[in-house]
Amino acid sequence: MSVLFETSLGDLVIDLEIESCPKTCENFLKLCKLYYYNLNAFFNVSKDFLAQAGDPTATGTGGECVWSLLDKSAPRYFKPEVVPRLKHSHRGTVSMAIAPAIEVGPNKTIGGCGSQFFITLADGIDYLDGKHAVFGHVVEGLETLEKLNEVFTDADGRPFKDVRIRHVLVLDDPFPDPSGLTQPASSPTRPPDNSNRIAEDEDPLATLGEEEEERQQRLRAAEASALTLEMVGDLPFANVRPPENVLFVCKLNPVTGDDDLELIFSRFGVIMSCQVIRDKKTGDSLQYAFIEFDKREGAEQAYFKMQNVLVDDRRIWVDFSQSVAKANNSWSNNPAGGRGKGPRPSFAGRDDLEQTRRYRDADDERRAGGYGMVFDVPGGERASSKRRKRSRSRSKERESHKERESHKERDSHKERDPHKESRRRRSRSPAPARDKDHRRSRSADRERRRHR
Repeated sequence: MSVLFETSLGDLVIDLEIESCPKTCENFLKLCKLYYYNLNAFFNVSKDFLAQAGDPTATGTGGECVWSLLDKSAPRYFKPEVVPRLKHSHRGTVSMAIAPAIEVGPNKTIGGCGSQFFITLADGIDYLDGKHAVFGHVVEGLETLEKLNEVFTDADGRPFKDVRIRHVLVLDDPFPDPSGLTQPASSPTRPPDNSNRIAEDEDPLATLGEEEEERQQRLRAAEASALTLEMVGDLPFANVRPPENVLFVCKLNPVTGDDDLELIFSRFGVIMSCQVIRDKKTGDSLQYAFIEFDKREGAEQAYFKMQNVLVDDRRIWVDFSQSVAKANNSWSNNPAGGRGKGPRPSFAGRDDLEQTRRYRDADDERRAGGYGMVFDVPGGERASSKRRKRSRSRSKERESHKERESHKERDSHKERDPHKESRRRRSRSPAPARDKDHRRSRSADRERRRHR
């Protein structure tokens, strides 16, 4: 009696010892028939030792026998069938993992075999004999076991990249189905555990080609740019798509008008709007236009038929519009008037921008003196001149105040040392007095000599 396991590393064919271990083999076959093992992971892999599976939670604590699965009142585990002659002597031996007995109440313990099993990855693991119940052997797929033995695992033995049982096929089942067993119509499609491991169909070392990598970089850059435009308000939302029924026509003759384009393109379908974009100040044509059809088919026909067609001695260029301004309620009005059949939304901030532009053009001289905040309010220029006058008057007051303070400081220095000033006056005043008396005494002597 055999079972085929289709794993993410390859196929395994297991022959069962139904005569020596009938209860264990019946439990295993019925769990396989219920797709219980499908998408289960090998949660414990030890190199040159064993690979364990059969726990839907991939924690090592889950799983139950088929009778407990069908009847919740039945015990979770059944008594293991340990056969002395069945040993763990060869690689590929399949054995049931035996849960240790745990006391759950007075004179009641839980332990035995449920759904977890393991496959040995080396020969001669004799110390498992008598401790776990051998019930089968891998007869095909030894190269799959070699791959399983070489997987990288973490400290707990869980492979970093999931190794899962994708599907189980029962090749032969001699046991009758127990009451209540109904085989599911299809296999489960999602893994039962929510691990953060690398998916079993994902290659972590795979590298992209240069073209694919460049394409993904452009895609990420476009998404980032779209998000930025959404934040600043240029896009209504980042995932907006351009309309499929609007054409962009350029290289027009300046004399070509809205009526001319509508007449030429109307043979492809009903035109909702036809607008030649013009300069806002002069009204001159900017030589490109937008044409909106009621259906995408009309725009497609016009795109293929009107490419490089001669219109008013100019060969025009036609392409699908990439603008989403109309969807963002910011399609500019045409000063000369377009041929739109419906109302066209105007740019909400046009008046504010025009006022700001006029204010800046008329205020170049005032702004040439330095930086400042500009507020477009009536009387702003008069208010600014008053502020400048007040600032000049305040600067003059500060200068006069500084002069007064300097004079006071000099006067305070003079009054601070009166003894020094008095000594200076005394030292200066006697000198001319002594010289004058000396001159008088000499002249008196000369007069006395003359009389003698």
